[in-house]
Amino acid sequence: MRRYDKGGEQFYDTISALHKSVRGSDPDASLYWLVRMLDGGADPRYMARRMVQMASEDIGLADPRALRLALDASEVYERLGSPEGELALAQCVVYLAMAPKSNAVYKAYNDMKKFIKGQSTHSVPLHLRNAPTALMKGLDYGKAYRYAHDEPDAFAAGENYWPKGMTPPQFYQPVNRGLEIKISEKLSQLREINIKARKKNL
Repeated sequence: MRRYDKGGEQFYDTISALHKSVRGSDPDASLYWLVRMLDGGADPRYMARRMVQMASEDIGLADPRALRLALDASEVYERLGSPEGELALAQCVVYLAMAPKSNAVYKAYNDMKKFIKGQSTHSVPLHLRNAPTALMKGLDYGKAYRYAHDEPDAFAAGENYWPKGMTPPQFYQPVNRGLEIKISEKLSQLREINIKARKKNL
């Protein structure tokens, strides 16, 4: 007999094994744990939700297609039901296992949450405020804001988007895998342009 205590300790151990197999880039182990759970009576909709989580948490911007594929697999299951819809979940879990991995956004998000909790509430700088009324415009809301699309390469070099006096943290650190390689290159390039523009304005 195949043991599986739906909703009990073994259930959580098995979903943990699935998540760790995807994170560890083992497609066969990922498929094994997925099928074990489906065979044991796990709700395929729950499995689909967990795959959306994996795509966001462990793959992130290294391969943004993973999140879209996880959402598509969930929708396919809703349309087809069991057993046909389960094939889309299998396709998704194999893709997730083989996708490049990055938890850079996951880490940056959690670091930013901690950072915000340790800060007082800083005012939004005047140039970043919305100015829908004449009074607000008279108070300099939005004054000197640089519209990025009107700047060379749609980038307002040297502009500051942080509250006054705050040292900007850099929590998002792209990994050297997948699309984040290009994101890292672009981020480095933009930071360098900003440094040069700010030195000019000193």
